[in-house]
Amino acid sequence: MKVFFPALTVTILCFTLLGSCSQESKTASPPAAANSAPSPRANWPDKITIVQMPIENYPDAGSKNEKFRSGLEERLGRKVEELEAFEYAVGIEAMRAGKLDILLVSPMSYYHAKRFVEVEPLVTTAVMGAVPYKTVFITKSGREDINSIEDLRDKTFAFVDPASSSGFMYPKAHLITRLGLEAERLEQPGYFFKTLTYSGKHDFSVVGVDMGDYDAAAVALQVIGQMHDAGAVNRENIKIIGETEVIPSACYVIRPDLPQDLKEEILDYYLSYNDPEFFKTFYQSPDMRFIRAYDSDYAVVDEMARILKIEG
Repeated sequence: MKVFFPALTVTILCFTLLGSCSQESKTASPPAAANSAPSPRANWPDKITIVQMPIENYPDAGSKNEKFRSGLEERLGRKVEELEAFEYAVGIEAMRAGKLDILLVSPMSYYHAKRFVEVEPLVTTAVMGAVPYKTVFITKSGREDINSIEDLRDKTFAFVDPASSSGFMYPKAHLITRLGLEAERLEQPGYFFKTLTYSGKHDFSVVGVDMGDYDAAAVALQVIGQMHDAGAVNRENIKIIGETEVIPSACYVIRPDLPQDLKEEILDYYLSYNDPEFFKTFYQSPDMRFIRAYDSDYAVVDEMARILKIEG
């Protein structure tokens, strides 16, 4: 996902979104009894603010998230407020201003966030044994002339959308790296591809290949299985001729200047949260769980941005 940072617009949106957080969080410091040791939580802020992205396709998401939020509130003994941002840039700007504590970011937005504000990765998600999140290059199974990405030269090809990680950024970086192509010229007709199309959706690309509209395309691996299960395409008609590295999942980042014991308590809550209905609602899998996130998990994003010459 591309992230743009028009300073005035983002700042206005940020403070509109976070109006209820307009004052800096105050630390909870009740009067200590004479000769008593201060509470180990005395330096914790009164409130923890989390910013999510909206979940438009899941009408019951609010109740599931309320259970998560209230559980964290009880665990910390502090008010936990959850807000929604419609652009990653808004959340990043708000975190830089010290108006929120935890933010959900995409891999590309994590790349941008590190260049604007100090953040620490907190958790991401994973399902052991699940289909990995990566891009595959596909053609129709009967195409004997296309068996590798090298064979895509002078063929008609479809990316998904210029803002898509798995449908454009990662496969483009893969082609540039493996084939020694020029980033600035790859989309030009006649340079490598005969013609290049943006289908708009992963399933449109799969159907386009199946119907012969495109010689080949780049799509997220999971989409092929999902479409096969839905009866939209027969996976036997699709041949995979190449794939990217695994793409990191979105992650939650946290302000590094929060008290260390508070960060550890929040981390433990995420890692121990095991409500299957929550994960089914938000991640379409009851077997999904939070796992620890590390900066090294997103090194591939730094490399991809360098290859594509994306500015921070």
